[in-house]
Amino acid sequence: MEKIVKTDLTGSKHGKIPFQIDELLSDVETVGIAGHIKPDGDCTGSTLALYNYIRDNYPEISVTLYLEPIPNIFKFLKRSEEIVSDFSKDAVYDLFFSLDCGDGGRLGGAIRYFDAAKQTVCIDHHISNQSFADLNDIQPEVSSTSELVFELLDEEKITKEIAECLYVGIVHDTGVFQYSCTSSKTMNIAGKLMDKGINYPDIVDKTFFEKTFEQNQILGTALLKAKRYFDDRCIACIITAKDMADCHALPKHLEGIVAQLRSTKGVDVAVLIYENADGTYKVSMRTNGAVDVAAICVRHGGGGHVRAAGATMTGDPERILQALLEDIKEQFLRSNY
Repeated sequence: MEKIVKTDLTGSKHGKIPFQIDELLSDVETVGIAGHIKPDGDCTGSTLALYNYIRDNYPEISVTLYLEPIPNIFKFLKRSEEIVSDFSKDAVYDLFFSLDCGDGGRLGGAIRYFDAAKQTVCIDHHISNQSFADLNDIQPEVSSTSELVFELLDEEKITKEIAECLYVGIVHDTGVFQYSCTSSKTMNIAGKLMDKGINYPDIVDKTFFEKTFEQNQILGTALLKAKRYFDDRCIACIITAKDMADCHALPKHLEGIVAQLRSTKGVDVAVLIYENADGTYKVSMRTNGAVDVAAICVRHGGGGHVRAAGATMTGDPERILQALLEDIKEQFLRSNY
């Protein structure tokens, strides 16, 4: 395969789709795919969509999808059982795709395959992405990586099962089409996926709204522990390892809590801090646009979107919160709060 000169062909800059997946697959024998650590709906959906597309249409290509274990709610997606979560084996791929990942470090164990690959492609919508692959399609204004992947595939080759993957990704990164990242194009693409025959009400109910008892318990704990700041425009909560143990909750059960906090009347920005197994703390932030949470999280080694971002931090959780509150206060003052 001919070496691609490192290029940033961001669609938003060029006003057109930068490449088609079929073009990239025309002269390769092995392909690797990976997404970010702790895969969510968009990461899982976009990577599985691409994986299934290659498996269905290019049987001569050997393709491997690397992800950390995905949430159980996404295991109905086609070929999810073929995801590889063991990153110990050596492999050099002709082409390697990084999807929904803002930087190489967030590929986790799969970074070794990305670094060793002959050619690399990054498809992402995180504003913090610095175009770290040979070929990059970075569009921060787009709802999801799944929306980007849809535009890079041959629509006629998108099966019902691939459509399910993409719909899951779009639904989860738009909050079922309620977040401001949702555009008319997003809705049109969702409609095309629905026309593929997917059971879209069931997908939304089973993967977005339905919660386990443990999820509801830890949500209740978070709501009881939450405090408000800056004339109630900011809400924050710290979840400790003990809180999670008391509720028999795992980190995956905290999905959606920060969004629920942000939906509190009068709140512009929400912060959720919870303890990881290794003693570090995961920070999740959401805003209605009053502040740029991506800028705050980047300052602390993380990243994300203007309205939704995260980071992993060390130290005392109360001090972590105070540092974040200072950053929020600074932005409030800058905007004449």
